[in-house]
Amino acid sequence: MNKKMMSKVWKMAPAALLVISLVGCGSASGSKDRAASKGSNYPDKALTLVAPSGAGGGWDMTARTISKVLSETKITSKAITVENKPGGGGAVFMAEYATKDTKDNYKLFVSSPPILINNLKKEGNSPYGYQDTTPLAQLTKDYGAIAVAANSKYNDLKSLLEDLKANPKNFTVAGGSAPGSMDHLVSILPAFKYGIDPKSIKYVSYDGGGEALTALLGGNADVLGTDASSLDQYLKAGKIKVLAVAAPERLGGTLKDVPTMKEQGVDAEFLIWRGIFGPKEMSAVAKAYWENALKKMTESKEWASEMNANNWQNDYKNADDFKGFLVEQEKQLQEMLTALGMQK
Repeated sequence: MNKKMMSKVWKMAPAALLVISLVGCGSASGSKDRAASKGSNYPDKALTLVAPSGAGGGWDMTARTISKVLSETKITSKAITVENKPGGGGAVFMAEYATKDTKDNYKLFVSSPPILINNLKKEGNSPYGYQDTTPLAQLTKDYGAIAVAANSKYNDLKSLLEDLKANPKNFTVAGGSAPGSMDHLVSILPAFKYGIDPKSIKYVSYDGGGEALTALLGGNADVLGTDASSLDQYLKAGKIKVLAVAAPERLGGTLKDVPTMKEQGVDAEFLIWRGIFGPKEMSAVAKAYWENALKKMTESKEWASEMNANNWQNDYKNADDFKGFLVEQEKQLQEMLTALGMQK
């Protein structure tokens, strides 16, 4: 080999060695990460999934559906117990979770817009919000709806709003969450858009949609504002009439014949997403486990079957996308609360 070629070889050698070294380090690091992940025995005991409300509402149904599908599909081999923790539209549970359970990888919870609303509203607000959790995944989307008992004289939203506008004190509106929270906003949004002062409406809150529906059926309320999917079984049984859904277009299933608010001249929409959250200081191993498990769950035929049975729409977002969505949703809800004079 001549001197010129030898010179080129020696110039290239350090660079080649550096590349080999970096590749070796990366490979070792990657192997170490994979080994650590495989070596983890999480979860090694039973898990708890909290519905921050009473039985029968959207959170309760969501939590029990998640538990059921994860068990049926054997995506997780550990038992998942669903616990109901009612109070303040989720605010009571959040106060405990954000202060006492910050590192409990074995306690997760389901939530929806109230985790944002409770933190943004003026009356009875919560100092805790999604920033005090680890968002893991958005799972479904639903829409607000207005319902009355089957024996009510009202068959459409506009006739109800006309009478409500004339005599607001004659009506009691029920919801499964605290004043200023999600069901309250669902209930008063169409009235507000129709030119009715939201403060003139008598709203009575219950600990969960199930209790609010019981109040409606028992004659203790005239109108109910809640999530559309939770009304499905009562509509099938002929116990209620759903006057309108706050969706951009008509929904399917049992609700396929229910007109939207916009169809009835009321320019109102209310999206209700549902997601699952972990503690603020959740370990990286636990977070990775749940991201993988929840993605698998939403892709299963068992999950698709539950979506159809509950009249829900699958709307999966992974942890990063879900967190980004929450940032934007918070801005939109702040605008809505400000328009209603209910902002912090």
